[in-house]
This record gives sequence, structure tokens and C-alpha cells, in this order.
Amino acid sequence: MCSEKFDDNLISGSNHVSIEKRSKKLTLFEDLVYDSDAFDSNSCPSDCESGVSGGENDRYSDGGGQEIHGMIAKKLVSSLSSSGLDARVEGIHRIDFSSFTSRAKLQSFCIYSKAVEMKCNGDANVKYAWFGASKPEITAILSHGFSLPTSKGTHGYGVHLSPVDHPVQSLALDGADENGLMHMLLCRVIMGKMEAVLCCSDQYNPSCQEFDSGCDDLASPGRYIVWSSRMNTHILPEYVISFKASSYNQEKQRKLQPPRVPRSDWMPFPSLIAAMSKFLPRDAIQSISKLHSAYRKQKVTRHEMIRRVRDIAGDKLLMGIIKSYRSKTKSHL
Repeated sequence: MCSEKFDDNLISGSNHVSIEKRSKKLTLFEDLVYDSDAFDSNSCPSDCESGVSGGENDRYSDGGGQEIHGMIAKKLVSSLSSSGLDARVEGIHRIDFSSFTSRAKLQSFCIYSKAVEMKCNGDANVKYAWFGASKPEITAILSHGFSLPTSKGTHGYGVHLSPVDHPVQSLALDGADENGLMHMLLCRVIMGKMEAVLCCSDQYNPSCQEFDSGCDDLASPGRYIVWSSRMNTHILPEYVISFKASSYNQEKQRKLQPPRVPRSDWMPFPSLIAAMSKFLPRDAIQSISKLHSAYRKQKVTRHEMIRRVRDIAGDKLLMGIIKSYRSKTKSHL
């Protein structure tokens, strides 16, 4: 039987990295703190930079990688904090690219990055992005790559990731392991030329040769969509981040009052979910139901739950459902 423990051969290496190499590594993640859109498309992480010193229980320090790990931890914690979550990073592990197969994945990513760069007039538009999942799912991705989605996501069929400034969009609320840890992959993603993908879209490939990937909003993306046909060539996981997160003042709120049953302004929340299920894909309804359950268990605040439901469903659909419910309620009075 396969163990759910992260395989040390997948995330750690024994290579010793020189001071010169450490400096090169550090520059790869400076944009996580200073500029989330900056990326030198000519620099791919080399296999000699792939080692992670330190065991799974070490707190984001591996000698020369300490500065990089500190940057990643700071970015994740500060971004989750802006969404009302108190996060503590427990471990950061760099993916190992020393095996033949992992080195092939790395070289494939660099080749595709160069190809998209040439196609897009010198800009492959490589971004950093988060992908959250349970521990077994992340272990499977590190071993075998991303799998075909079994159902449609909120914005078509593909791998949905979130920009480095919005990790909460990738937070797997029900993905905590036996130690209460949640896990995310920090990935490089070849976005190329993006196109806007509408919520509830059935799209599964670029709409035409001009585009390479999708997003929910071209002006201010909250989701990146990499189509399934490109998920294992255009996404390169580089780090596994393990952390704990809870709502601010959660313990204080738990002692002061029992959780309220969440309601919209005009209708019970379970009724709202039932009504949305007629319009939204199953994946979206499952996400909303998990948010509802997480709120009842006081894992997220009411404000955060409502904000994320609005983001998934859209205000136009929500207002239409609520107005219809109010009309029906008044007609029965």
C-alpha cells in the first residue's frame, strides 16, 4: 500500500550549492516580495539548484535557501492575512529535479517556455501561482503530474491556479492532513497570451491559436486557467508549502457565542445553495458547500465565506436568485 507521506526523493536532494549558485537561486524569488509580475523568461531553474537541505519537519530553513524560504513564507502569510486568515508556515520543501524523469520535466518546461516566448514576441508571460490540494493529491502530482479534471471547474475544464497575491483562492478548506496542516504548491506557469474565460464556461482549450491560457479577469486576475492539454508542460511545481491557517479571533469568537446559521439577506443559505445548483457546475457547488461547512465549523469568517461565494457565483446570479426567492415568498403571504 502506498504511503501518504511526502516522498523525500521527490522533494529533497543531497546536492551542495555554492554561494554563487545560492545568489542565483535567490533572484528567482525576489519578485515574490517586490513584484509579482516580474520574471526573466530566459532563466529556468537549473537541476544544480534543485536540492533542499533539511528534513520535512524543519521550519523553512535549508542553509542557503533560508532567504528564499523566508520570502515565500512572508508572501503567503501576508496574502492570507489580507483575507482575514492567521497563517503559520510549518515547512517549505523545494522540488528535486535530479532524477532523469524530473529533469526531463524541467527541460520540457524550459523548451515550452522558449517556444511560447517566440510565439508571443519575446514574452512567455511566466507567472508564479499557487495550487492547493490535499496531501495525497499533492503527492500524486509530484509523482505522476496533474491528472485530467473529473468535473468542470468554475471557469472551464483545466487546472485552476491563483496568482501569488491571492493564495486564498487555492486554499483547500477540507484538505488538512492528520496533523492539521494544509498544503500548497508554488509553481511557475507559462501563461503566454491569456483570454478571459466566463464563469460556468464549458471551454477546455484556447478559443483560437492566438491564445495560450485563460483567466477570470484580464485586468485583475484572481484565477489562472491552464487547459488540460498543457497542464504538464506549462506548469512546473517548485515548492511544497505546509502551513496552518485559521480566522482571526477564532478562539475568542468560539467562546463568546455559538456559530450563527449563515443566511443571505433575504433567504436561508442552504436554499441559496440549492438554487445555485441549477445554474453552476458541480465543482462550483461543491466549493460553495465546503465554504458553508467551513463556516459552520468556524474555520472561516462569515465575511470571508460571503466574499468567496460572490467570487464563485457572481453578483448577477446571486441577486437574480434572491429576488426570485423574495417574490415567491411575498406571493405566499
